[in-house]
Amino acid sequence: MDINGARVLVAGATGVLGGALTAELAGRGARPALAGRDPARLAEAARAYPGAPALLFDAYDPASCVRAVHGAADALGGLDAVVTAFGAVAFGRAAGLGDEIAEHLTAVNVLAPAAFFRAALALMAPGSLIAAFTGAVAERPQAGMADYSASKAALSAWLSAARREARTTGIRVLDIRPGHLDTGFADRPVAGTAPPLPPGGDPRRVVAAVADAMAADAELLRTAPDGTLVVERRAR
Repeated sequence: MDINGARVLVAGATGVLGGALTAELAGRGARPALAGRDPARLAEAARAYPGAPALLFDAYDPASCVRAVHGAADALGGLDAVVTAFGAVAFGRAAGLGDEIAEHLTAVNVLAPAAFFRAALALMAPGSLIAAFTGAVAERPQAGMADYSASKAALSAWLSAARREARTTGIRVLDIRPGHLDTGFADRPVAGTAPPLPPGGDPRRVVAAVADAMAADAELLRTAPDGTLVVERRAR
């Protein structure tokens, strides 16, 4: 994929990670579309990209995710990539977190991204790409984060299955699995309190690697045990 001129929808562009990715892609010449939940924050973020479509969605409303995809495609004349960079986290022992919180994590972290991607896959051309931030917990579930880890692992599994299908149509699927990042995400849980965490990584470094992975048509970006970001052209 040539990032320069690519039409990219970033869902979660009002967040720290999504905002950094939008800036990175736009800096490489991409034509971004921004999607977010909060109207005021979305309007503020869009001011940095004159003419860029700004679309509202609610992760609890899959139909709004579909509308955001179609709205971005209509405004840009098509889409070359859709990236989801939003989510929710909760902390607590598996036995005590509560079914409502587990349902919330599934809705936000699995069902909403899948709604974006189903809509995108239906209208994208060969050479296009879908990508999601799943995180290291997708492959290394953590104690005290069972439901969060499960939701991210479920999204990663969805991407793996969709990738096998999309290869026949020439559409790439990128799974992004960074470790803990310095975005403040862990400070905003929907339940519980974060345990002591190591210093978070630099999100700007990660989004630069994401842009590189998109340009390389990679299928997996992960953080190695030593903290190195590893790009894999073909996911195992």
